[in-house]
Amino acid sequence: MTNASNNGSAEPIIHVEGLRKSFGSHEVLKNIDFKVMPGEVVTIIGASGSGKSTLLRCINLLETPDSGHVWFHGQDLAAEHVDVNALREKIGMVFQSFNLFNNLNVLDNCTLAPITLKKMGKAEAEAEAKRNLEAVGLLDFASAPSTSLSGGQKQRVAIARALCMKPDLMLFDEPTSALDPEIVGEVLNVMRDLAAQGMTMVVVTHEMDFAKNVSDKVVFMDQGVIAEQGSPSKLFTSPEHPRTREFLSRYLEDTGVA
Repeated sequence: MTNASNNGSAEPIIHVEGLRKSFGSHEVLKNIDFKVMPGEVVTIIGASGSGKSTLLRCINLLETPDSGHVWFHGQDLAAEHVDVNALREKIGMVFQSFNLFNNLNVLDNCTLAPITLKKMGKAEAEAEAKRNLEAVGLLDFASAPSTSLSGGQKQRVAIARALCMKPDLMLFDEPTSALDPEIVGEVLNVMRDLAAQGMTMVVVTHEMDFAKNVSDKVVFMDQGVIAEQGSPSKLFTSPEHPRTREFLSRYLEDTGVA
């Protein structure tokens, strides 16, 4: 659990209000409202197809909402005058499929965006990249071709790359779902370290232990709506909504709660 700033005077870093998104006739998000406070770790759980990843992609406008608002540091990302690209530089995104540039080595993957987008000098960008690669345990691989890495290593590089932009918020879209089970832990450990350092994070995940033990807040989505949200202790010990209890039933049985 992190030391999130949840007092009443703090402004949310993300405030989603009345968000709706459809693909054709299929309404994927239905009037979504939620907030993320600075330093908070929010995990979004739910069955496949419940709208979790679409919600995440709407937060940084990889998907354009049909209606509603996404406020980031008090600025509406949907407003015409907002420089979306400048704000997006402050939002790191880690995908389940790594999305590394195969033609670049590890260090160059990490320095490309800071040099190109933030106009950072090469020496400064490389120093920042090496700090972040060291933090994820991969400094020794800085010169390695990205294609030579294991899945777990690629995902840790993807996290380091996102951190090189010095984001205020990190979004993780099922970051361990493409990994072999035996290497899931190495990525989750990096994410736990980030949480302990106070990084604000929104994580779509099927890793229930991570949701229970690292989150400040758990959001359960079902068929495009937030069916229930609250503290991990509340959701994992006494979920109120029947669908939440049904979704968590296997986990609750395994832990002797149900």
